[in-house]
Amino acid sequence: MRYRDIARSGMLLLPFVFPQLANAASPSVKDALSLKPVQRGIDYQQPTSNEIADCTIKSEKEGKISGWVVRDANGQLLRRFLDTNNDNKVDRWCYYADGIEVYRDVDTDFNGKADQYRWLGTAGTRVGTDKNEDGKIDQWKAISPEEVSAEVVAALRDKNAQQFIRVLLTTSELRDLGLGDKSTTEISLKLKTARAEFTELASKQTTVKAGAEWVHFGGGRPGTIPAGTRGSTKDVTVYDNVSAVVEVAGEHAQVGVGTLVKVGDGWRVIHLPDNVIEGQVAGSPSGYFFQQAPLMQSGVASGPAGLSEKMQQLITELEKVDQQLVATSDIGAQTRFNVRRTELLEALIKNADNQEDRSTWVRQFADTISAASQSGQYPGGVARLKKQYDDMQRTDPGANDTAFVGFRYLSAAYGQSMQDPKADIAKIQDKWLADLNGFVKAYPRSDDAADAMLQLAVAKEFSGEDELALEWYGKVVSNYPEHDLAKKAAGAKRRLECLGKSIPLSGKSLAGRQEDLASYQGKVVVVHYWATWCEPCKQDLVTLRKMQAKYGAKGFALIGVNLDSERTTATGYLDKNPIPWSQLYEEGGLDSRFARELGILTLPTMILVDKRGKVVSRSIHAAELDNELGKLLR
Repeated sequence: MRYRDIARSGMLLLPFVFPQLANAASPSVKDALSLKPVQRGIDYQQPTSNEIADCTIKSEKEGKISGWVVRDANGQLLRRFLDTNNDNKVDRWCYYADGIEVYRDVDTDFNGKADQYRWLGTAGTRVGTDKNEDGKIDQWKAISPEEVSAEVVAALRDKNAQQFIRVLLTTSELRDLGLGDKSTTEISLKLKTARAEFTELASKQTTVKAGAEWVHFGGGRPGTIPAGTRGSTKDVTVYDNVSAVVEVAGEHAQVGVGTLVKVGDGWRVIHLPDNVIEGQVAGSPSGYFFQQAPLMQSGVASGPAGLSEKMQQLITELEKVDQQLVATSDIGAQTRFNVRRTELLEALIKNADNQEDRSTWVRQFADTISAASQSGQYPGGVARLKKQYDDMQRTDPGANDTAFVGFRYLSAAYGQSMQDPKADIAKIQDKWLADLNGFVKAYPRSDDAADAMLQLAVAKEFSGEDELALEWYGKVVSNYPEHDLAKKAAGAKRRLECLGKSIPLSGKSLAGRQEDLASYQGKVVVVHYWATWCEPCKQDLVTLRKMQAKYGAKGFALIGVNLDSERTTATGYLDKNPIPWSQLYEEGGLDSRFARELGILTLPTMILVDKRGKVVSRSIHAAELDNELGKLLR
């Protein structure tokens, strides 16, 4: 197969067929140089038509890696097309500028399709992954703060919401940061707003115009929020007050990127960019963790036009209280600051100039009290939240904000009740389920109703009331088809109904191999959903090893599905504790595709499949395995 036959689309979706290098004639330089990177905008060296005649291509080998190498007339590297696993197919396409590798497409699972894209050398440090191998980056595995700010600028300029969302902190990443309840709640609200409003912001913004280019990263130095701050359980590295300078037609402007959080080898933004709409004063963007920029300087508003002096004063004081909350781990001080924060939010609600702003402060008010009450940092918070909810029920009972406050009041009351050491758990649980039922009836179309229905379904499933659980899961799916929880509810419904049926399970293992449960027919299989943070899961691994040793030769097989949020967490554990059976993995933890497909809600979960590929138990316990395997393998 010639190079041109597999490069016409401009995307590397098929492999180079590698002839045995020792015996094959070299492909032409022209064909090799006609190949292009999968990702656009790569600044690599491309010889002119006259220069191509003086370029050379030959096969080279270094250790076990072999490939075709293209050089210019001076012997400087232009391209390398490599076979790294000795299967006679190219799996790495490398592009150079001035003799330095600046970009490569990588086929990590050796199926002939690029699934990883790397910027190198003078081009930066980005590593993008492409799970479905369609040529589009799904996630940044590695990216620097500077490159994140450039991505934000490009997303604004091109009005590309997906490009922005790729650098936005995900829900699972937020959960894994280990921040305290209050910070997690606040950031969660920022993320939800950012996802919902970026498209509108990009269409209205006037700062990053067509043709604008990122030219500079603005920021001080990153800092670490130590574990124990505001209830956090891990150290978190952050970059506050980040900005980016852009240039268009010789003029410069500043974009507020705000706060970046370090996640693995990458960085993520946590809110919408600012200073991009006419009427906003350019300057240092606000930070979340450290120095939050004041919204009033010498009586001049630095926020949106029309913001009253009273509102500016309240917001400035609110930011000071937030800084004090970050700086203390003393419960008494946290309680005082939460009370003061609530008072300020009440004042902001009262003085808001429009319904949109009022809604924002109402939701912050409810989230603040609910999170603080459940973490023990606001003993009187539930009563205060109830008063707000009662007032809103009288004035606007059917409003979305009323439902929002109501759900957080119910959650806070339930959480606080469970903290009582003398609590009657059964009685509290019954009241909680009754409250959820009442909420669904009162606010059937609110976003939180989907959450309430899912919790009702889970409660019914755990109590053995499968029919009622199926009913509730079905309502989430039918009533909220676009909601994030709908896929998980659909999966849980599929799991509850899977006895005697085949279940969908296929994907890549941590080792990069494609696995499919359907290919295991003729064997009895246990599918084990687990994670390293789940101690009972790791105890089950000991039992599963024994079962494999006892029944492996008789037709027993195991498939692991790891639900850690980070691949490196799983691989690190398995490096120290090797497991001989395949481990399927996709990033996202309990929000990953594998968890959603069967609505995996708790770990460990084990599913037993017979030789025909049919489920015989959807929730078997490790202690039951020996007996059940003995029956199935007779």
